[in-house]
Amino acid sequence: MKAAAENYVIKTVSRALDLLDQFREDDSEFGITDLSKRMELQKNNVFRLIVTLKAKKYIEINSATGKYRLGIKARALGQLATQQIDFASHVRPILNDLKQQSHETCYFSVVKEGYAYYLDGVESDLPVRVVQMVGNSRPLNGTAAGKVLLAFMEPQNRMELISGKETEGITDVNMLNKELYKVAQQGYAIDDQEYDAGVMEIAAPVFDANGGIIGALSILGPEMRLAGTRLENELLPLVCQSASRLSVVLGYCRTEEALSEISRQTPKSMKITKMLETRPYFFGGLQTCC
Repeated sequence: MKAAAENYVIKTVSRALDLLDQFREDDSEFGITDLSKRMELQKNNVFRLIVTLKAKKYIEINSATGKYRLGIKARALGQLATQQIDFASHVRPILNDLKQQSHETCYFSVVKEGYAYYLDGVESDLPVRVVQMVGNSRPLNGTAAGKVLLAFMEPQNRMELISGKETEGITDVNMLNKELYKVAQQGYAIDDQEYDAGVMEIAAPVFDANGGIIGALSILGPEMRLAGTRLENELLPLVCQSASRLSVVLGYCRTEEALSEISRQTPKSMKITKMLETRPYFFGGLQTCC
């Protein structure tokens, strides 16, 4: 008779993972006493777990509060797990639907090696269209998708990407920060021929289950077709709505009220507003409410 799987569980490892599991909410911080009560363990046992996890950088201490929070290793693992999601099966249906409604080329982009990387896309079926090869990269600070990715990422990561990096687009850091603040406020970005003459791109953020930016959904097309009333009345609401839908598919939690609001709205009637609640970020001393 085979032994039950539970017999092979290492209790110390299990408790360490239970401790990490306490930090589920955004910006969670706990002291030893807090964790002891939550886990119903003696403080000495919790302290030993904390010391071990801290040594391995899965836990760190906030010097300002004296409490513990997730460390860089835990965040890195979370980001890696997110990157390993089978995006194709989730993203492609949304892209196809967005293309069918807009009749323009649509892409899903992520940050890769300091650039906006086209992970997947579908081409417009119109004779005159704009196409970028899937797998190509474009500057973060000169494209709509790139500005969305920058605007909603962690401030430290954003500064590392834009400081001292020679790329096309907005090169003045203060000016770029103002633009990113605006993007975060409104929930979308527009590239009006900043990168390619005669080409426009609009993009909206896609979030993961933790509320972090995971990618950008965008519509790319000739400026003569995207600009004007069509941009305001149809395309911007459409890309925001589609990005919101994809976020939900990828695990982003929405309130029932917000979800029902989306289901009632059509692209033409939907107001151009930020579709998702996200954590506040700071741009040059200014805090977003997004």
